[in-house]
Amino acid sequence: MTTLDFSARKKSGQRISMITCYDAAFARIVNASGVDCILIGDSCAMVMHGERTTIPATMDMMAMHTKAVRTGAPDKFIVADMPFLSTRKGAVHAVECAGALLCAGANAVKIEGVFGQEDTLRHIVQSGIPVMAHLGLTPQFYNSLGGHKMQGKTQDAADKIKEEARLAEQCGCFSILLECVPAALAADITRAADVATIGIGAGGKTDGQVLVLQDMLGMSGFCPSFVKKYLDGEALIAGALNQYASEVQSGAFPPPRE
Repeated sequence: MTTLDFSARKKSGQRISMITCYDAAFARIVNASGVDCILIGDSCAMVMHGERTTIPATMDMMAMHTKAVRTGAPDKFIVADMPFLSTRKGAVHAVECAGALLCAGANAVKIEGVFGQEDTLRHIVQSGIPVMAHLGLTPQFYNSLGGHKMQGKTQDAADKIKEEARLAEQCGCFSILLECVPAALAADITRAADVATIGIGAGGKTDGQVLVLQDMLGMSGFCPSFVKKYLDGEALIAGALNQYASEVQSGAFPPPRE
């Protein structure tokens, strides 16, 4: 895929599948799958590093995970998250950070929020760096939002998200990710937008969907209502580990042929 394919998919009605990924081993599996594109989310701070929020993610962390995923998935379209405050220190700093993620292997960057950084978004796009806007529940605003809570539930809140979506398009963003907003709001934004929308916890009327890989594989211990577990990965892996430990104890492993 390319950024142009996002718009083409929207026009044709062909949905876009996206999955998070943070390492080369899983990226190799995703690369061989039918999933369209990969998001290297700043959720790596939580999933891979055990943090409570995405706020501790750094540029070094994001670049490291981006390089690893590109190594494992040479054929996929990759979007990498711009970490906390990386776009709030001026356009020059933001472009340098976004450029570093593209140099590490990303095809585009994802940026949370639009209000207050419209000029920065335009500057990044005009510098040749594709931008996906992230609206609704923006985890980097965890402290301001009072936690990971659904957004856009009141008319005023919904209108603000719609306005941000309009601004995102005006700034040149090629796609909009909508997280944890009412399905009706996501549907309204999707109908009004010329660019493709990707949803997570935003109902089924967006142009595509994204899930955290470890959530959908049942490996995170976290299962919000919008996540479908396609595998009980935690139980399968624990079973394999316990079998290995048992065979070591009994002397069954390694057998003579191994």
